[in-house]
Amino acid sequence: MKLFNRKDKAGAGAEAVGPQVELLVEGMHCNSCGLLIDDELEELAGVRSATTDVRAGRSVVRLEKGADVDPAVLVAAVEAAGDYTARTAG
Repeated sequence: MKLFNRKDKAGAGAEAVGPQVELLVEGMHCNSCGLLIDDELEELAGVRSATTDVRAGRSVVRLEKGADVDPAVLVAAVEAAGDYTARTAG
């Protein structure tokens, strides 16, 4: 895990953006929690970016175009980031 090292995948262009997955996350206490979760998610293959809103208890994960990422892998990554629980929204 790269602590607070934000990936910049913008160079791939907007056409490389695929679908997004929304996760409901519990156990976050501060913005650092959100950054830890974002970093953990962005380490996964096929993830373009992750944005976590601590107050809303949600994380939006944007996938690369054509990526086939199992939502269970995203949930596992969130839970690996710390003492958090997650599930897909919807």
